[in-house]
Order: sequence, then structure tokens, then C-alpha cells
Amino acid sequence: MKYIYELHKTMLDRSLILVYEGEFTQEITKSVLAMAERNMDAIGEDASIKRKVFNVMVECLQNIVKHSDEVDDDLYRGKNSAIFMVGKQEDMYVISSGNPVSNDKVAILHEKIERINNLDKDGLKALYKDIIKTGDISPKGGAGLGFIDMARKSGQKLQFDFEPINNRISFFSLKTIVPRTKESGKDD
Repeated sequence: MKYIYELHKTMLDRSLILVYEGEFTQEITKSVLAMAERNMDAIGEDASIKRKVFNVMVECLQNIVKHSDEVDDDLYRGKNSAIFMVGKQEDMYVISSGNPVSNDKVAILHEKIERINNLDKDGLKALYKDIIKTGDISPKGGAGLGFIDMARKSGQKLQFDFEPINNRISFFSLKTIVPRTKESGKDD
């Protein structure tokens, strides 16, 4: 039972206000977003900050729902399990997610996010418009628009990592920081 206390302590240390681990569906996504919105309303968060955080959360959750891959592994036992966390600190929100992806997607995702991280505000806006204009979107919506939008709304680089699970699957971790100041990552 000590693990419950350890988990609670970790959540407090990391200033986590919302954690969900398990299978993600559209219904669960709606519930997670509603809980986060209630949390931000309860603390009286500024509407413009709340909008940015909410936008990043939606993109993270959609990424999990659309792009998680099933894992045939002893730990996952064929379940499509992912994790989503929101932390609130004095000067920022930290939105983190993690989900299994097939290893053949790792290089593509890595390249896509690195490209986004190497652009400034104007470059992100131009890339977003270019993708919309050219219609370079996969059937699952895999053009990277969500990642671009997260970078634009947060005004920050996306932090990410891939941890190999087995020879077919890796765990994709993504962290986005949304500053609690109105100046950074202005909506455009």
C-alpha cells in the first residue's frame, strides 16, 4: 500500500492537478477536458491562459486517441494504454502525455517535431498555412497540425522522447509548457 502514498507524494512534488492513465476514447477525452476546465475555473485562471492550456490539452488528447498503437507486450497485455497529466506551477502549466507508437513512426515523428522546434513564430504560422493550403494530411490527420498548434499556442519548444518498449513499439512522451503570462504564445 505504500505505493499509493509514494504516488501521492510524486503528484504533489510535480504539482500535478490531473492525471489519467488507461485507454483513451472520445468520451474519456471529453471527461478529462471537463475536469481540467473545472480545476482551472476553481482557481480563477485567466481566460486567455485557460484557452491556451485547453487548446494544448485537446491536441495532446487527440494525438493519443488517433495515433496510439496497440502493444503486444507483457506490461500492456494488448491494451491501448496511454497517460495524460497536467501540472500547475506558479508561472506555468505543464501538459504531458505518453502513448505507445510503432517504431516505424518514431523517425517521422522525431523529424516532424524537430522541424517545428526549429521554427520561430512566423515560421510556425507559415508552415501551418502551407499544410492547410496543400492538403498534405493523412487519413488519420497526421500532418502535424496539432504539434504546430501546440507550439504556437504555448510559445515554447515541444519536449519529447521515445523509449523503446520492444522491437516493434516505443513509448512516445510529449511535454508542452504553457507560461501563465498573457504575453507569451499569443493567439494568432
